[in-house]
Amino acid sequence: MGPTGPTRPVVEKVRPYPQKNQTFKVEPVKTVTLTSGPSGPPCMVQHNAPAIVFSVGGLTWSFFHTFIDAFIPLFITLNSIAPDDPDRFVLVIADYPDWFRRRYADLLRRLSKHPVVSLDKDTRTHCFPSATVGLISHGIMTIDPKLIPNSKTAAHFHSLVHETYCDRLRATLKPKRPRLLIMGRSGGVGRVILNQGELKRAAEEEGFEVVEFESKHTTTMRVVCELVSSSHAMLGVHGAALTNSLFLRPGSVLVQVVGIGLEEVAELCFARVAKDMGLEYMEYKIGVEESSLVDRYGRDDAIVKDPSSMAKGNRYHKVMRVYLKQQNVNLDLARLRVYLKRAYEKAKIAMLKQS
Repeated sequence: MGPTGPTRPVVEKVRPYPQKNQTFKVEPVKTVTLTSGPSGPPCMVQHNAPAIVFSVGGLTWSFFHTFIDAFIPLFITLNSIAPDDPDRFVLVIADYPDWFRRRYADLLRRLSKHPVVSLDKDTRTHCFPSATVGLISHGIMTIDPKLIPNSKTAAHFHSLVHETYCDRLRATLKPKRPRLLIMGRSGGVGRVILNQGELKRAAEEEGFEVVEFESKHTTTMRVVCELVSSSHAMLGVHGAALTNSLFLRPGSVLVQVVGIGLEEVAELCFARVAKDMGLEYMEYKIGVEESSLVDRYGRDDAIVKDPSSMAKGNRYHKVMRVYLKQQNVNLDLARLRVYLKRAYEKAKIAMLKQS
């Protein structure tokens, strides 16, 4: 805030997190106080480059939210306010834990040529010629080129991620047949494939080399990238693990298994961006008999029969927890084989092009 204006300082409090309408997400986010006045405290560190101030608190412990609440909005913001020189800004990050710094250091270095300033740990007074507080979001997993001066797209962001983590790995990756990566889930998290072993055998019978993978917080980004970028198809139930599709190469296949009540969020979170990134997108919507909710609620319960009406109004978050946390899937392999055959043909084409 500039030095001109009324004598009495103007104070503005901002939570620099893109999804402010989701109040349950922003509670753990540090509030940044902006105060106008003729002068501030003496500068201990003087920067020539402007700053972007934002938080990686909220739900960014989730791999999915790391991208929708931090890296994609940061990419949009940098290319919106400095389209000709987006990496010239100093990133000033609040709620910046050590694990985040270690895991995403390479990507942060690609987005800014300056060292990151931690708003939590650096107690020095930093002075900047200007600062942007908060990030621009176009929506969940969305980059709208019409709203960005240099018309950057999801494909550009996809390339940035690949150049950061995957490019040096490609020369050594030479699978003999199309590789299908099955994204597993375990424990009480919901959306577990109950017959994953049978799914693996069915996919192998269709010609795939199959790898089962469940990413952990301790898994490094380069390990993830090496596995995913060497695969020609990915299959998983709708969930955060499908964020790993960012590491699939263009032309690869993404098969999203969509549970009851999850059609809208499946489209919003992964279907559109997969197409924008140049992936071959396929969607397998489970039948009622494939959902564990039938055993829990019965076939005639509205939770099973009419998900769209159940998720309206104030009940939305409560009902979505049922579909996301209580629902597992037992896939109809006879029906799914049709999708596996199509995915295999597309993956063969991708393997030939990528080799």
